[in-house]
Amino acid sequence: MRIGELARVTGCTPRALRHYEEHGLITSARAANGYREYDEREVTRVRNIRYLLGAGLTLEDVLVFLPCLDGDVAAAPPSPAGLRVGRERLAVLDARIAAQMAARDRLAAALRDAAAALAEPGCEKRPASPPAVSPHPAVPASDAH
Repeated sequence: MRIGELARVTGCTPRALRHYEEHGLITSARAANGYREYDEREVTRVRNIRYLLGAGLTLEDVLVFLPCLDGDVAAAPPSPAGLRVGRERLAVLDARIAAQMAARDRLAAALRDAAAALAEPGCEKRPASPPAVSPHPAVPASDAH
């Protein structure tokens, strides 16, 4: 099947399929006219890739699951490598959530302070700005995207 049909069947875009192929997650053969031709097994692989990405993994993470992508990834017994990748990704997500919650708390406090300052009679000055804070204090620089 050609890329457009694989995209339609899997709910992916052709661009995403080319991206998966560049990362070695799916393969194609080239027809005489240069078009990509995909085997029927790629449908299962793409669905598994999308399942894993939907669970919060990255394409790099999905590479660990490469030997399993032709089966039912969701129902397969977990592997030690898969569990390790999942735990690592969960730690990154937890750190990002903590950083976002801290930012939210700082914003909520600043809004409370500003509202309180406005409520004080005779106070027409704005509250002092809080000190500058790193936007991602709990996230390593490589993961702060």
